[in-house]
Amino acid sequence: MEFLELAKNRYSVRKFKQDPVPEDAVMKILEAARVAPTACNFQPQKIIAVRTAEGLEKFRRCTECHFDAPLGIVVCYDKTRCWNSKISDKSSGEIDATIAATQMMLEAADLGLGSTPVLYFIEEAVRHEFSLPDNVVPVLVIPMGYPADDAAPSKMHSTKRELSDTVIFE
Repeated sequence: MEFLELAKNRYSVRKFKQDPVPEDAVMKILEAARVAPTACNFQPQKIIAVRTAEGLEKFRRCTECHFDAPLGIVVCYDKTRCWNSKISDKSSGEIDATIAATQMMLEAADLGLGSTPVLYFIEEAVRHEFSLPDNVVPVLVIPMGYPADDAAPSKMHSTKRELSDTVIFE
């Protein structure tokens, strides 16, 4: 499949089969995060791959938007490994972590898996459940797995603004 077709067809899956995600697929998804571009190649992303029954119970205590997925991904960044702009006073951490998350979701889609990025999580619960040190910041969680047979894109999935509404050409 060509990339643009993959990007257009990928949708946020909110209903999963309970089939486990094979180890080789998990490793490909994590490799997609590892090779993601980051500012100055500092690679501040910290990824927690949650797949054991105990780990998934922890994951479910962090968000009600877990959709009973058989694989949970917690995407974080390490504040001590970020590039910081002297011009804008911005840190690259959240952007770098989000790029890694995007690459994982696209790799998952390429492997026939579904996912959805979730910002609706309890940060304190993530910190507690996964014993995160103060320098590691959770950015989002991603339920992931094989889409249920009746999973479908949201009604708004195909509704996109015109390119002229989102791009300025100079």
